[in-house]
Amino acid sequence: MNENIFHLALVSDWEDAVAAGEYTISSLGVTLEQEGFIHASRADQWEAVKERYYGGVTEPLVLLVIDPSLLTSPLVVEPAAGTTETFPHIYGPLNLDAVVDRRAP
Repeated sequence: MNENIFHLALVSDWEDAVAAGEYTISSLGVTLEQEGFIHASRADQWEAVKERYYGGVTEPLVLLVIDPSLLTSPLVVEPAAGTTETFPHIYGPLNLDAVVDRRAP
């Protein structure tokens, strides 16, 4: 996968990751350890993910823009549970230098 991928994060989780040196949150309220991978989206998917899963979130969010070629953990594109739509999943911690931009979602 050559195009950037995206991950929505709570600003507080991202700040914790910067302090720790790596990002280990899979999705809202779920850790990498619990899920086994970090959820990510393609450019055409992240807005629907925000609407579906983060619509009621009142904490500030950040959209992480990730260059897949810089990842140190494996990236697997696979169907989401119960669907045929595929999503990029990062199977391990997200190294901070793979995050090439941070945007307000």
